[in-house]
Amino acid sequence: MGHCERREGQRQMVCTCFLQRVKNAKFEIILRFSGRKGDLVGVHDNKEGKEGGMQCLTVGRLGALLSRRAVAVLSSTGSRMASHVPEQTDMSLPLYWDRLDNPLPDRPYNNTLTAAEKSLKQKEKGPWTNLSNEEKVALYRIMFKDTYAEMKKPSNEWKTVFGGIFFFIGFTGLVVLWQRIYVYPHSPHTFDEEWQAKQVNRMLDMRVNPVQGFSSKWDYEKGQWK
Repeated sequence: MGHCERREGQRQMVCTCFLQRVKNAKFEIILRFSGRKGDLVGVHDNKEGKEGGMQCLTVGRLGALLSRRAVAVLSSTGSRMASHVPEQTDMSLPLYWDRLDNPLPDRPYNNTLTAAEKSLKQKEKGPWTNLSNEEKVALYRIMFKDTYAEMKKPSNEWKTVFGGIFFFIGFTGLVVLWQRIYVYPHSPHTFDEEWQAKQVNRMLDMRVNPVQGFSSKWDYEKGQWK
């Protein structure tokens, strides 16, 4: 925001522009023009709104001053935006996946084990005949998330896909219907059946292409098509 005023008795115009607060600091820039053509004489930078803090700037330093203010604003905005960036997965570390073509992921599914799971892992080193079926399943769940049967189990995703397809087809049909009613013009009168019948009679009266064309297929004596 800013305002300009013209001082009486002087060939100069003082334009004062107030910039927004940047880091709790208020800056005031005064542009001084003089001469009949409005030549720029100088620029004053008033910090904190104090008269003693005014410094005369040349025209060349105006761009540097404004650029520093812009860089400060952009840097503070960029830092705030960077703080909201979601955490990304470190691809350099071993990853876990469930894939039918690759049954052995780089790491176990569960890396953080409880005391019971740690004791079960120690028991795993012994004979497996001492393990119950529930313990074997628990050991499997530590290593893997899904079984092959669970990975091959069909899902209901096809319903969502077909639902989305039918929705967009129906929406497109409504748009086309609305265009036919309110956007597209009416069909020309030459498309009417009565007009086309008159056009055919006129072509026959004019004997259009009487050798091998349109009129050659009309029997003028009987008044019907051959």
